[in-house]
Amino acid sequence: MNPFQGFETSNPNPPSATILTPSFPANLSIATVSTTVNANANPLPAAASSSSSSSTSPSILSRYENQKRRDWNTFGQYLRNHRPPLSLSRCSGAHVLEFLRYLDQFGKTKVHTQLCPFFGHPNPPAPCPCPLRQAWGSLDALIGRLRAAFEEHGGKPEANPFGARAVRLYLREVRDSQSKARGISYEKKKRKRPPQAAALPPTPNGNQNQ
Repeated sequence: MNPFQGFETSNPNPPSATILTPSFPANLSIATVSTTVNANANPLPAAASSSSSSSTSPSILSRYENQKRRDWNTFGQYLRNHRPPLSLSRCSGAHVLEFLRYLDQFGKTKVHTQLCPFFGHPNPPAPCPCPLRQAWGSLDALIGRLRAAFEEHGGKPEANPFGARAVRLYLREVRDSQSKARGISYEKKKRKRPPQAAALPPTPNGNQNQ
């Protein structure tokens, strides 16, 4: 599940970009890069088009890399719109927690409260007023991508705010609370070792029947 689903995107620089108004509070906007093809541009000749596609094909990013880049741009925009604005060098685990809690307003996972009659029910039979939150799995994957992106952009592993102890404890708390509220177990399955053949006793030298 993409934790940024529901955000509208904007790109203030390129002339060919589509600019959309953010759908969240005016004092806090999040932007990701989105480009469109100019419909009035003259089509390239077939030879040039084929050569261009062949030259760019090796640089096509994987789905994971694209998502990681979007997440990094989103977090950077969050820091710029922070009050007061924050630089990445001053970002700490506490700011990462603020970011994760902010994302909860865009969540789509129902998390039942203890007073709800469906608390601990994985598939409630009726609607309830319990809040929607970001799923633990989405937040965990998001932090993993941002942690990798931080070091790819020159950050030192020991100063990585996405690997802070407070962030790890928060993710563990979210996992445990959601597993209880939704009746879902997040325990990792232990890998089963392949059965080993029983050791045969050593055979004595010579034939016992003789």
